[in-house]
Amino acid sequence: MILQGISYASMGFGLFLWLWGTWPLVSRRSPLYKLHFLSVSDTLGSMAIMIGVLLRIPREWPLLVLALISLALWNTILGYVLAYCSQGEDTDG
Repeated sequence: MILQGISYASMGFGLFLWLWGTWPLVSRRSPLYKLHFLSVSDTLGSMAIMIGVLLRIPREWPLLVLALISLALWNTILGYVLAYCSQGEDTDG
């Protein structure tokens, strides 16, 4: 019974992070700031939801842990790629 409550709390927190990450999209900040804020909150929200699911169906832990690891690695690498691509080309020489 306690694990169900923790599971629902984790999934609710993940949904909160998803919604919270969309708020800066209406601000007047730079697009890179908006994209960074959205991707970080989306990643953390997705991980919180997956942890909640892991608590609900623990027999699937290998698959869910693999999904958590790949989610963290994919979004980190994607963030570095976006940051690299946002820099202008060097026009010297």
